[in-house]
Formats: sequence, structure tokens, C-alpha cells
Amino acid sequence: MSEKSTYAVVLGAGKGTRMKSDLPKVLHKIAGRPLVCHLLATVDSLNVKKAVVVVGPDMDNVAEAVAPHAVAVQQKQLGTGDAVKAARAELEGLTGNILILYGDSPLIRRETLEKMIAARENGAAVVVLGFTPRDAGRYGRLVVGKGGLERIVEFKDATEEEKKITLCNSGVMCVDAERLFGWLDMLRNDNAAGEYYLTDLVALARADGLKAAVVEGGEEEMMGANSRSELATIEGLLQKELRRRFLDQGVTMTDPDSVYFSYDTVLGRDVEIEPNVIFETGCVVEDHVEIKGFCHFEGAHIRSGAKVGPFARLRPETDIGENCHIGDFVEIKKSVIENGAKVNHLSYVGDARVGTKTNIGAGTITCNYDGYFKSKTDIGANAFIGSNTVIVAPCTIGDGALTAAGSVITKDVEPDALVVGRARQVVLPDRARMFREQKKALKESLKK
Repeated sequence: MSEKSTYAVVLGAGKGTRMKSDLPKVLHKIAGRPLVCHLLATVDSLNVKKAVVVVGPDMDNVAEAVAPHAVAVQQKQLGTGDAVKAARAELEGLTGNILILYGDSPLIRRETLEKMIAARENGAAVVVLGFTPRDAGRYGRLVVGKGGLERIVEFKDATEEEKKITLCNSGVMCVDAERLFGWLDMLRNDNAAGEYYLTDLVALARADGLKAAVVEGGEEEMMGANSRSELATIEGLLQKELRRRFLDQGVTMTDPDSVYFSYDTVLGRDVEIEPNVIFETGCVVEDHVEIKGFCHFEGAHIRSGAKVGPFARLRPETDIGENCHIGDFVEIKKSVIENGAKVNHLSYVGDARVGTKTNIGAGTITCNYDGYFKSKTDIGANAFIGSNTVIVAPCTIGDGALTAAGSVITKDVEPDALVVGRARQVVLPDRARMFREQKKALKESLKK
């Protein structure tokens, strides 16, 4: 794509005051991943030589989230120009292109950044990403002439004629790496906020007789998350894109707007998804899977031909085999359900293996936790677990074994055995009537 090396500075020191959160703004998530990590994934797809994330003091959680990318600390928030200067030790002395991006703006497309890099290498020392919003409002305006971008005018400083300009400044730039830090040293803070602004780079480049240019992107790409409301809007835009992508690849959704995906969801062909299904991180669904409504998946692998739901919950490290049936109000956690097995009703299976073509009856649970340790249940192939069976782990049930309904299984069961683990039924004739009469008499005596 590029003949020159490209680097990136991602500004992520904002505290996110308007988020009203203890979490730094760039760590708020959309589609299961922090805002800044979405942007870094796009940057990485450009094969940049290095990306540096600028954080504020005591933002170790941001540094951890963006690893292994380099981190620079902006000690005081003195404007965007000062923020980029914080990355000097990581990037000074390099040649090529430096992209300047914002960690709370995750939707910028790779193709847009490629256009900016191409414009930079076509002779512009500074390239600014612009956009034309439906309402230009108080955005800074980009004044363009025959020679390219002439200047950036802040709304409060714009003339009435300049306010009529609809091309606005996103703040994203691509700058000549050899000149960037020299220009940053020339920035002045003689403004009402006492801050150093990157927008002044255009004027500095033109003063040196160099060209500045504009690349225009879409309005939705430019959206940043400065509030919970804007975060929700960005989530909606990303979900819309994910749904479109899956529909285009051969997934059927009867109500796409009610299905939510994670950034890393993988779906095969001819998958059918009913309404109100949520995929959290780490989910893989193979071809020809049918997912009924109101299911919730996280860290689960569903193999070809399986049917799941409605109202099923699959938790991390769950592997559902080919042609399995997982039914309503079933929860499975950290378990392997082998090909053709069925867990159809009202069951909990945790820390277990369920063998091929085994049937798990309604109301069955594996007791995998004793308050201190998790233990495993191993159920063989072609077994039949009767309804309302409780299996107390650790326990092994052999191939072809059958448990009687209502049993509590506490010991291993050999293959092809029938096991009954319940109390013997005792019938006391007429005792129900006597019980009611005694209680009624007691209640009447208490009223006196």
C-alpha cells in the first residue's frame, strides 16, 4: 500500500468525565471490545511500524488493554498538540508518515486511512480527515482553495461566510514524520483554554511553503464516544455493520435488529438465528446450525447441524458437537457435548463430558462445585440419564448406562448398568386426611 513507513499516535488520555464512570473513556466497550482496541485493530491492519497510545497518569489499565503496543504518558492535559508531543521519545527521528488518531473513535475504516496515507505520499505534508455532517453545528471548518487545504477555522473564530462551509474537521491527521515534532515545538497556547492545538499544524506547514490536503470520510466513521448516549449510538452502528456482514455471507436472521454480536463472532453458512440472541466474545458457530430465540452465548463452539434453544445459555469453554440438541432453559458451562447428544429441557451441565448420542433427561444437573473445588462428570456414549437426576461430581457413568428418574448418583456407574439412587416410596393410607384435620383443629384453637 505505502512506499514509506507509517506510524500511529492514538490519543487516549481522556478521563471521560461525561461518561460518569471510574473507567477511562477509551476502555468502554462496544461489541465486547474496548473502543481503543477496535481502533488499534484497524491500525494494525495497515501494517504500521509502531503504534503509540498516549495515556494519562495512573492509567495502567489502559496500558494493559493496549499491550503490546507502546504507551506514552501525558502528564498534564494541555491540548491535542501536547498529547502528541508525549509520544516524542517513541517516534522522534523517524521518516515516513505519522497518523494521529483518537482512541474513542473506533469506526474509522482502513480504506479511509489508506486514502490519507496516499494523499500524504502524493506531496502533502499534512493531511486532515474531513467530513460533511448532516448538521455542521459547532465543528471546526476546513477552508479549501485551489492549492489544497488553506486553514482550519474553529467555529467560534469563523466569519459568517466561513460558518456556511459544510466540510468539517474530524481532528484525525496524517503528518510528515520528519517535520511533526519540530512543528509541535512551534505551537503556541495563547488562547482562551491555554492549550496547544494540532489544528495549527496546517498553518505551520503552509508557512513553510508545504502543501496541506483533505481526505473526506463518512460522518458515521468520525463518531466519538464522549457520553453513554454516544457510546450506545456507536454500538448500534457497529451492530448494524456486523448484521449486514453476516446476512451477506449466508446467515438467516428473522429479526436482525434483536440479535447482538461480539467483534469476534464467527458464523458459518446457512446458520438460522431467531430473535433476541446475544453472542458475547469467543463464539464460533459452524454451518447449518439452528438457534432458537432468547439464547445467550459466551465462549462457546457450536458445531455443524446442532439445534440450540430457545432460552439456552452456553457459557465459556462449552463445545456442542455435531447434530446435538440443546433445548429450552438449559445451561451448559465448560463441557463437551459430543455428536448427536441431547440435553433438551431444564438442565444444568457443568464441567462435564456427555458422550455421543447420550440423552440427558429434563431437570438433570451435574453438581460440580462443593464450595471449594470444581469436579468433573464424565458420561459415556449412548447413555440415558433419567429426568431429575442429580450427578454429584466427581463421577463417571459408563457407556450405555441408564439412571432412573429422580436419582442422586454419588458413585461411578459401570457401562450398561441400570442405577436407582432414590429413597423407596412409602404409602401411609389416610394420613393426608388426618394431617389436614389436625392442622385445621390447631388453627381453630388459636383463634379462641
